[in-house]
Amino acid sequence: MPAPAPIPRHIAVIMDGNGRWAKKRGMPRIFGHRSGVESVRCAVRTCARLGVEVLTLYSFSTENWRRPELEIKELMQLLALSLRKESAELDKNNVRLMACGRLHGLPEALQRELARSIEKLKKNTGLVLNLALNYGGRQEIVDAVNKILERPPAAVDEDLISRHLYTGGLPDPDLPIRTSGEFRLSNFLLWQCAYAEIYVTEILWPDFREKELLAAVEDYQSRQRRFGGI
Repeated sequence: MPAPAPIPRHIAVIMDGNGRWAKKRGMPRIFGHRSGVESVRCAVRTCARLGVEVLTLYSFSTENWRRPELEIKELMQLLALSLRKESAELDKNNVRLMACGRLHGLPEALQRELARSIEKLKKNTGLVLNLALNYGGRQEIVDAVNKILERPPAAVDEDLISRHLYTGGLPDPDLPIRTSGEFRLSNFLLWQCAYAEIYVTEILWPDFREKELLAAVEDYQSRQRRFGGI
């Protein structure tokens, strides 16, 4: 019998298209962000059911601070509210919560809510839900190098840098997914995605549900991962 098709250990999602989804409906951008919360719930449930180890969601980038002040304020409030409302369901489903990025740059209220949820869920042993918040891939590499320079080693290698990244201890993404049809990584997990199998869909994030996630996984399973070999 052929070996069963592998399930990606780590799925990373660039949740793009909330604003365009709202604009198509004549609604403010925050309406798209709110509607995208259900897609997050669905992704978490589906990944947990499939046996995915880590789901990383690009929730707010360092570049997103360039958006209008009102949108940023509403988005930060939505993130805090979602953490408060969803932590019980995450706990019920044995999900552990992590966050990566320059978290100290987030509003204090969101930092507190994030810390509370991480503490509540820290003993869970199932899916790791990793939120990339105030995150930038280049900034992450800079921060890793600066950590290493605090206690300079005799030599620097790839493993040393990997251990000092925000995601140190987690497997690298096997399957980065980008919604809304854009073909770029947008400064997301640049080091970690060196050998990842990228999947792009035209679906906007608020419409991304179980069917779309399963299609991405099936596409991943159809690929041959050679890592430079034959």
